Amino acid sequence: MNNPTPQQPYELRREGTRNIVVGQKVEAVKHQRAKELRRQMTPEEKILWQYLRANRLHGLHFRRQQIINGFIADFYCHAASLVIEVDGKIHETQTEYDAERDKVLSARGLRLLRIKNEEVQQELDKVLKRISQACSELT
Repeated sequence: MNNPTPQQPYELRREGTRNIVVGQKVEAVKHQRAKELRRQMTPEEKILWQYLRANRLHGLHFRRQQIINGFIADFYCHAASLVIEVDGKIHETQTEYDAERDKVLSARGLRLLRIKNEEVQQELDKVLKRISQACSELT
């Protein structure tokens, strides 16, 4: 069996991966907010989640509302180092915040894919193809 022994540190258990959650200090408030966002997903996030959850997109594992460097990403695929953001109208008013956030996440070696709500509603097949292509660039 491939179960690690209790003495092995976590990093050795998952050779070849960079688990971004380990070693981060996550404030309880931020953790609670991520849980709330999972329960209160936007309609577009719910639609997309139905295609990403349970490894449905080419066997890739996605997480929703993942905390990374203090930011909460809508969706995250660790294997592809990909963060997916589903942008609604609010993002039109917070361009500076989004730019800073993107800069921090990119500095961590993550790639970002921004998808507009309208794209999820009207062109879901194209959105899924974009996500798939973005994931295949590294996997």
